[in-house]
Amino acid sequence: MKIVCESERLIIRQFNLNDAAFIMRLLNEELFLRYIGDKNIRTYEDAVNYLTNNPMLSYSTHGFGLNLVQLKGAETPIGMCGLLKRAELNLPDLGYAFLPEFSGKGYAKEAAEAVLNAEMAAYAVDTVLAVTLPDNLKSTRLLERLGFQLQGPIDLYNLQNSLYRYSACPAFIDPNS
Repeated sequence: MKIVCESERLIIRQFNLNDAAFIMRLLNEELFLRYIGDKNIRTYEDAVNYLTNNPMLSYSTHGFGLNLVQLKGAETPIGMCGLLKRAELNLPDLGYAFLPEFSGKGYAKEAAEAVLNAEMAAYAVDTVLAVTLPDNLKSTRLLERLGFQLQGPIDLYNLQNSLYRYSACPAFIDPNS
């Protein structure tokens, strides 16, 4: 179990196959399906395949990927957060999703800040993107509180999304890049 980073209340670690039951639950939550999409995870085997071919493959390919977010002490899994490298985007992007009972408690912001600080430094990444549906107001507010700037619309997976950009060194970023 590789710990990516910690915050005051959270441990963020890489997924492993023991997290399949949690993934099955998280990826079938109503808000996940509505705002992120249906990953067709219906069985334990589907969840194992998702973990193997998505987060765990990303770790071996890019060094980073989506990570499990759990409460410190209790080790209760509450969500996922991490950097992704999608073929459709030229830069890594921040991804996150949390169980509804842990929403509104500041965990997503805390996890995202910890991940951005740790992984941008570890992988010498100075700019990260984020993509969200325009009607996902909670996600939009979170991105803005984190310091992401709206870049405009982007068509991704046949849906009109909003593209955001975050830079660790905004003074040194060429706006035309």
